[in-house]
Amino acid sequence: MPTALKDIPGTRFHAEAHLVTWHPTGVFDDDLADRVVDFIESEESLADAPFHRFTDFSGLTEIRLTFGHVFRISEHRRAGYTGGERVKSAFFCDWIFGFGIAHTYEVLMEGGPIKVRAFRTRQNAAQWLGVPLQLLQPNT
Repeated sequence: MPTALKDIPGTRFHAEAHLVTWHPTGVFDDDLADRVVDFIESEESLADAPFHRFTDFSGLTEIRLTFGHVFRISEHRRAGYTGGERVKSAFFCDWIFGFGIAHTYEVLMEGGPIKVRAFRTRQNAAQWLGVPLQLLQPNT
């Protein structure tokens, strides 16, 4: 499992937890969002088992995602996920704008095959994902 982790800086696969974590830094824009979606979809098609996801927006300096792009990604992911078993995707951000983007994605994904939740603490995200808190820390 994950074959292309090096293509998306800040990603790690935790095999024991069936979890991919991503700790982006810098600017998060529409282009990077598309690259991450392509990466996740590639890994989903190659994986032997479904895996959960955790994204930590706290290292970002700026978010330049457009609402229309977030909407298109949610439509694409709702229609395109074919993993069978439902997976969880947790987003963490302790600043309001990043949390707002994550929460918007959560609302747009409601009822879809991927359960999405936005969190303001890593501890709550870890509890929801059922993983140890240390797996969600940067540089672990």
